[in-house]
Amino acid sequence: MPEVRRRRDDIEGLRGIAALLIAVYHIWFGTVSGGVDVFLILTGFLITGSMVRALERDGRIGIGAFWSRTARRLFPAGAVVLGAVLIGAFLFLPRSGWTAVIADVRAAALYHVNWHLALGSVDYMARDSASSPVQHFWSLGVQGQFYLLWPILLTLVALAAVRLGGGVRTAVTATVTGVFALSFGYSLWITSTEPTWAYFDTGARLWEPALGGLLALLMPYLRVPRAVRAVAGWIGLLALISCGVIIGDSLPYPGYASLWPITAAVLILVAGADGEPGRWSANRLLGLRPLTWLGRHSFTLFLWHWPVLVFYLEVTNRVKPSMTGGLMVLGASFAAALATSWIVDGGVDRVLRDRRSPSWSLAAGVLFAVPVLLGSLLWNAGIEHERELRARLSADPTAYPGAAVHLSPELAASLPSLPVYPDTTTVKRDTISQTSACNVTIPDAELISCEFGAVDSEYTLVLTGSSHARHWFQALLPIAEHHGWRLVIMTKNACQFSAEEQVFEGAVYEECNAWNDQVTAELERMRPNAVFTLGTLTQQGDGSLEHVPAGFVEHWRWLEERGIDVVAVRDTPRFSFDVADCVDRAGAGACAEDRAYTLAEVSPLEEAEDLPAGVRVVDLSDYLCRDGRCPGVIGNQLAYYDDNHFSYAFSSSLAVLLEPLLLEALPDAPVADTTLADHTSTLIDGRTEAAADPTVTLR
Repeated sequence: MPEVRRRRDDIEGLRGIAALLIAVYHIWFGTVSGGVDVFLILTGFLITGSMVRALERDGRIGIGAFWSRTARRLFPAGAVVLGAVLIGAFLFLPRSGWTAVIADVRAAALYHVNWHLALGSVDYMARDSASSPVQHFWSLGVQGQFYLLWPILLTLVALAAVRLGGGVRTAVTATVTGVFALSFGYSLWITSTEPTWAYFDTGARLWEPALGGLLALLMPYLRVPRAVRAVAGWIGLLALISCGVIIGDSLPYPGYASLWPITAAVLILVAGADGEPGRWSANRLLGLRPLTWLGRHSFTLFLWHWPVLVFYLEVTNRVKPSMTGGLMVLGASFAAALATSWIVDGGVDRVLRDRRSPSWSLAAGVLFAVPVLLGSLLWNAGIEHERELRARLSADPTAYPGAAVHLSPELAASLPSLPVYPDTTTVKRDTISQTSACNVTIPDAELISCEFGAVDSEYTLVLTGSSHARHWFQALLPIAEHHGWRLVIMTKNACQFSAEEQVFEGAVYEECNAWNDQVTAELERMRPNAVFTLGTLTQQGDGSLEHVPAGFVEHWRWLEERGIDVVAVRDTPRFSFDVADCVDRAGAGACAEDRAYTLAEVSPLEEAEDLPAGVRVVDLSDYLCRDGRCPGVIGNQLAYYDDNHFSYAFSSSLAVLLEPLLLEALPDAPVADTTLADHTSTLIDGRTEAAADPTVTLR
């Protein structure tokens, strides 16, 4: 059946409404709007119809030309916004957020930021990170991957149809239907099991452009009465506008919830499919000049609104903008969008007016991305240089003693004021990376263990538990190495070494329960000499909530029955703020938390009456907190890389304080002739004396 083609001004207006809804709901409500879903279905609707017409007319799509036009349309404006984000991050964001923004911008420029963000979303150790100023580019990543794969798929289907003597449109329709069904089924499943991952997953979103493509293929066959179309258009428009209010953040997304905006868009597209829209129809409204003008600038408005909002909130130190502040964000976003459309898009069109070949279009698009990628690489190189410089400076124990500052009151009194170490820009990455290969992440259950120290030693100490056990690894390692022990690490994010059924984010943490079973089985097989694990649990906001879980004690009794010693370390302080961010914004001296914010006045381990006889308690909270305050920087070292986890350097510095407590708790462990504290004290005293002697040069 021949297609009747005409200009659909209502689609341009629908784009404008979608972009405006995205901005409004993001700025004032912080919820989904359904606008991105509209963009995705329109993407499939427009390019599938165009490609099938090309296949039927020419027998080919012209994939290279299509990709070139797409690059020319998307890359310039996107690159300008990404470049502005790099500048804005340098000017407005704390140093601790720089490396994350650089990585996000690089992924956005290469159109795989949705997968980059998906990986970050399931990384428990990165969950408290601030919103990325390019987080909204995830949808462009999905669209870019769709643009890359879709013409190849349709071309292969068309070739197969011709070879088998079938109709191209029929074959494409069947294929698109299959893609829609598979992707939608997968979306429902992954949204119910991993909703945060599903939000960014191309596979969970592919059904939306596929449905748009299916609608484009079936549209010529639809015959809907005018009155029905008029009602459908208004229902669709009202449903779309109300999507953010109805759905909000109450339902997992995309999944079933995304059917709301998708159905609304389908109703609008069908309502305007046959003939001119009626005088009082929603499609006539969408085709009015103000909305089509907004639609022409919808892409740049979408690109700008989110980074403008993120930087505004950072500068004003607000969680959500006021009505006036939101209007300022929206106004600035519009101004930036118009400027980008006029300067970038108009400029590219003027330059390429007489150069319409695919190679010129591709070059124009790619050349805009090159400065962004180069700038991110240079900035990252500068950060790495600063990181290495501070690492060299930290080798002086009189400058960066960390927890070892408690060994020398004289040093504590005369400690010079220096930039903190580790560098806040890389501390999280560097800390996590040191044990990431030995740690089990949230969605996984299979046990991972690693061995360190004297791996052939007859004495074995096992470190096991959650991330609050894991961050003692750097403190334990030098002790194990110095005294000739084998150190085995078995940890899992958000998973305590406990016999109780555990819950994570309101649901039974099945992976943790399965992991605990494997840990006990491995301990049964290994029969180590001792286990080092968390002894109490703290919670933010109220130190009286610190307690010894019954599941901990049950596991300790199980270990005692097998002759395995237990070292139960008291949980560490938590902060109401990100320590690295605070240091960047306010300076090291301003970043401290009340001890009572998370720690009980008396350790629950001291008051516990039912501890097994083989449990030895270790408590370093008096070193971590002094005079009722827990500083975020100790001995010029950044003690915590977020709001509750030690930095790798500070954990390592704790070894000299942990060592005597650990040796006392493990009387059967082999002990070297000297201690770490002996070496550290000698080194600190020697450096202090050298610094006082003008004839000695410190290196």
